[in-house]
Order: sequence, then C-alpha cells, then structure tokens
Amino acid sequence: MKLQVKLALYNTLTKLAIIVFTGLLILFSLENITYNHITARLKDKKDELMKHLSSKEITQILNQQQSFTDYNILKEEYIFLKPIAYRSSRQTEESFITARRTIEQTTDTYLILTYKFNFNNRSYLLEIGDTMDAVIQLKQTIKEFTLLMLFVALSLTLVIDLVFTKYLLTPFYQIIDRKLIRVNDPMNFDYKKVNTTTQDFELLDSSISTLMKKIADLFILEKQFIANVSHELLTPISIISSRLENVLLQEKLTEDSENKIFASLKTLNRLKSIINSLLLISKVENLQFNKNDTIDLKNVITEVYSELEDRLDDKEIVFSNTMNHAYHFQGNNSLIHTLLFNLINNAIKYNNKGGSIVIADALYTEQYILEISDTGIGMDNEQIELAFNRFEKLNRHEKESYGLGLAIVKSITAFHGIRININSVKDKGTTVKLIFGKETV
Repeated sequence: MKLQVKLALYNTLTKLAIIVFTGLLILFSLENITYNHITARLKDKKDELMKHLSSKEITQILNQQQSFTDYNILKEEYIFLKPIAYRSSRQTEESFITARRTIEQTTDTYLILTYKFNFNNRSYLLEIGDTMDAVIQLKQTIKEFTLLMLFVALSLTLVIDLVFTKYLLTPFYQIIDRKLIRVNDPMNFDYKKVNTTTQDFELLDSSISTLMKKIADLFILEKQFIANVSHELLTPISIISSRLENVLLQEKLTEDSENKIFASLKTLNRLKSIINSLLLISKVENLQFNKNDTIDLKNVITEVYSELEDRLDDKEIVFSNTMNHAYHFQGNNSLIHTLLFNLINNAIKYNNKGGSIVIADALYTEQYILEISDTGIGMDNEQIELAFNRFEKLNRHEKESYGLGLAIVKSITAFHGIRININSVKDKGTTVKLIFGKETV
C-alpha cells in the first residue's frame, strides 16, 4: 500500500474516531438535556398549579366528577387530578415515570410527573404529562442528520487527505523517479536537487546524491582498472605468443613438446580473446566510441548472416529473415554489428541441429522492435536473470564460451539507448527482443 494511501487512511480513521465520539456524546447529552428540560417544565407547571389552587376550586372540580382531566387540543400535554386514600402522615411525594396514556382514544407516550399531597385533610394524586413523541422524533431526526454529516465529513476528509498527501509526497515520488528508477548508469545520474520544503525529503535527496557520487567514483575506478590491466596484459601475452611460435620453428622439438606448446598458445589466445572482450566493454562503458554512423539494420543482419552462413550449414539450421521495415538510426556501426553478431551466434550455438532462427520486426509510432528467435535449448528464469552478468555461461560445459557475449550486448544496447528483453522456455527456444526508439534518420 502506498504511503499516500496509508497517511490518508490514518487521518480518516483518526477523525472518524473523534467524530463518532463527539456524535455519541451529543446524542447522549441530547437525551439528558431533553429529559431535564421536560422535567423542569413539568415541575414549574405543578408549582404554578399548586400556587393558584384553593380548596374551593378543588372541591368544585371534584364534586363535578370523581377525577379531573385537562389537555390541550393536540393532546401533547395533560393534567389529571383525583382524590386518593387519606393518610395524615403522608409526605408530599414527587416522581417521574414514562408511560403510555390514552386520551380520547388517542394513545401516546408521556413523561409524567406524579405528585401526591394532602390538602384540607384530604389526599390527592396529581399527574402532569408531556408527550415524548415529539422528543423521540427530534432525536431520530438528529441521529439521521448526525449520520449524514458523519458520512459527508468522512468523505470530504478522505478526499482532502488524499489530495493533500499527494501534494505533500510529490517531491518524494520525484526523487524516486528521477534518482532511482530512471538511473541505469551511475555516470548519468541527475544531481540537480528536487524542489521541496520538507527537510526529510531534502535529506533523502542529498543522501541519495552523495551515495550515487561514491558509487560513480568507484565505478570509474573499476572501469579504469579493468581497462588498464587488460591493456597492460595484452603486451606480455603477445610477446609470449611470439616466443612460443618461434620455438615451434625449431626442428629439434619432440612431438610431445610441440603438443604442449600448441596447448599453451591456445590458452594464450583464449586469454587474449577474454581481455579484448573486457577492453571492448570498458571502452563502450567509458563512452570511447562515437555514434556518427547511419545504420541500416537490414544491411547489418545481411552482413552477419554472410559471416555465420558456414556455421548455420554445419548445424543444418534454417535461417529466416522476415524483416518488413527499413529502419535507420544514428549509432556506431561496428558496435551494432558486434551486438547482432553475438545474438545470432548465440542463437546458432545453443540451437538444436536442424532447428531454425527467425528474424522479425515491427514498426510502431514511437518505437521499432527487432526479434531474434531460435528453437534451441532455452533458459529457465534463473538463467535469464543472470544472462547479462560477466562470465556467466548458459551452458557451463561449453568450452568455447567465455560468458562475455551477452555482457558485451548489454553494454552496447545501453550505449545506444536500446532496451533488450529475453523471453525463453527451457528446451523450447529463446526470443531476444531489441526495442529501439523513433527513427532518427
């Protein structure tokens, strides 16, 4: 989950907890406030009634009927008074209950104040009720409104947090994109600082730049070391080879000695080939080649085919060139020739006898794709991941391979800005895909 989403969810959940707590507090407080308000109003009505009630009035009321009931037109309030059994020791008793009462065939729920009192040697029960339906409806309305506001507040909070965190984390994603994802070579690292006012991102930006500077320095030292060592080794190897060849010209050598010298020369030639390959990689990575040639891929493929035709015939491999587009671009012709030579040579080397190699292409608006497919031994996922490593052999028992062919390919593609992908299935074959940019010529 992205940091932006995590921050938005955290803020939303935090605010949700606060809003829920506040909403519940309001609902519970509302009920207590409403209850206290109604009880206080009922007490005021009781006090007002008792203040203006005289014995004569009570007598007149109760003489007309055994009890007295009065209510307003909407039946929201009512007053009920009736005599009860007399007790001289009765203390005034006041209590509140919630009960249902039926007034003129209308039943409602009331909060009722019951008041028992003595007056002129007689005892009476007074009930003053106030309907609860309006309060219940009000509470329900407030609950629905609170839930609606909660949903709206959460939605707005989530949207605002997502927008704000996206704005807040924009420098972070710029750092990741510019200084990590797009960096294929420490030598092409972008040291320009990302514009941000967040100190943490400034520290991250500065730390990555410092680290890449150290890596670039080490990378330069490594390439210089390989180039220097490789170059220095070529001279003594050439000298030793020349001396051994001169020794072979002597007629007094035994057959066994000649075989040993031939083996030594073969080893020296192999070592010389490895050094030349490492030198080529070093020169490509050090940008010691120019890119002033106009390259026609069809012509290069034809040249490579001519050079490898004997090997194709030896393994009875069918070579099919189905290229339909004439693609041109600026680059180094000799390096592109080496690139395609290595790829097609591998397709022959690791192919089965009587197999096939197909060269195909496709042209799109923004890119050109060249595919080299074979029906050879293929590779598993682990081999594909290691394919471009130096001295990594596809077939570890292959004596002619130095494990540098695809490493050279990788360096040349990086130098020309060409993307390379390998799709392979074990024992079924391999397809190497070269992805070029827009035609530059």
